[in-house]
Amino acid sequence: MSDKKNLVQKLESVNEYEREAIPQNKLKSWKSFVGTYAGEHTAGTEFVLGPLFVAHGASAVDLVSGLLVGNILAVLSWAFFTGKAATKTRHTLYFQLEKIAGSRFTMIYNLVNAVAFCFLAGAMITVAATAVGIPFDLAMPALDDTLPTSLGFVLTVFVVGAITTVIAMFGFNQVVKFANIAAPWMIMIFVAAAVAVLPRLGINSIGDFWPVAKETIWSGVPLEGKTKFTFWHIMFFAWFCNMAMHIGMADMSILRYAKKWTAGFATSTGVFLGHYVAWIASGILYSLFLLESDGSLVFAPGPIAYEAVGIAGAICVIIAGWTTANPTLYRAGLAIQSINPNWKTWKVTLFVGLITTIAACFPALMMQLLDFVALYGLVLMPLGAVIFIDIFLFPKMGMQSNFAALTHRNFNPAVGITWLITLIFCLGLNLFAGVEIFFLGLPGWFVAVLVYIASSKIVQKNTSIPHTAKPNAKSEVPAS
Repeated sequence: MSDKKNLVQKLESVNEYEREAIPQNKLKSWKSFVGTYAGEHTAGTEFVLGPLFVAHGASAVDLVSGLLVGNILAVLSWAFFTGKAATKTRHTLYFQLEKIAGSRFTMIYNLVNAVAFCFLAGAMITVAATAVGIPFDLAMPALDDTLPTSLGFVLTVFVVGAITTVIAMFGFNQVVKFANIAAPWMIMIFVAAAVAVLPRLGINSIGDFWPVAKETIWSGVPLEGKTKFTFWHIMFFAWFCNMAMHIGMADMSILRYAKKWTAGFATSTGVFLGHYVAWIASGILYSLFLLESDGSLVFAPGPIAYEAVGIAGAICVIIAGWTTANPTLYRAGLAIQSINPNWKTWKVTLFVGLITTIAACFPALMMQLLDFVALYGLVLMPLGAVIFIDIFLFPKMGMQSNFAALTHRNFNPAVGITWLITLIFCLGLNLFAGVEIFFLGLPGWFVAVLVYIASSKIVQKNTSIPHTAKPNAKSEVPAS
């Protein structure tokens, strides 16, 4: 009984500063973010996304060049957008948006955000479960599977989900510790596994690699039923696969702990080791799997890694799934907790973990990961534009930042109008102009900026702002 009481007391003592600025003595150096991002982005998604580029017929030249350009743009977005906003306010995305948009709008946004985080974390739990289930000879999901494949697979998912949830419940510090321990080992396994299987693909020297890569691994020919990916698909996907985190500002919740905004560049460890090296490595493993299985439709990262390098590959898949699911569940818990500040974050995270684990039982989340992460980023992108403009541009334009907080309103119509018009615009481009989802984020961001500025001018012009309000008040913690 005393152990249970001590555990509850420890959980109750976790303070994530959900509705206040991070104190100076809690700020962390760039080293914390190097490990966090390396662990999160050299992770379970890499065992899914790398193979999907192979399935969609990406050519070797398009893959290498598209990933290079796209990942550079992603790092710049994290630093100059999210890093600057996070260290200026020291607030979570959710609290900052509430100050701008009002509690009523933020509640809707947080629910949408939390559901998306749950689905992403669920996909990663599914990835880990495909490895945990190997010793039990569980039926693995195929590319076209949507429903659970067996009772054993569901039970395995619940075990993995329980461990992931417990780690996330203990807050940001535990997420960081877990990532720092796991990341270096995982990166080595990714690289070692890819190198180990090269002879089985007919690559016995450095000179053999590029010809085989172009003809066998990334042949440019998509699998049946899959669309063809070009340089532009790969470049925009590499840039926008984490659009919700950088341009969408979700990683304000992480980078608010940084001493300086330049900690945003620490994401380079994640994207270049994970979204470059690991995607290439997992693509090599999947190409070998297709070659040796005569084009099998089974799509389970655990068995694919196990067939390539044995037990080390399977363990890597398990850990990789956890290192993505942990910070994602942490973010989801913050999103739900911000709806009612009286809720304890650890209890909310426990509830979110249960929902996530149930979602993880459905393989469709993993199979449609490319489209899901693109859609998720697109839906949240307009609010990132709102936050960025509100923090950095409005003071220079003589307009009022944090409008909802200063006018004591629970809804800022300018934000609602921006979100609605931007998503309608993107939907119209998709339906009537045939623009694929991977390409909608860039024009959508500029539309969001223009609509928010125009609608805010109208709203603020027709609103009486209290004289006691401090125009464009600065953060409680000095900007770095």
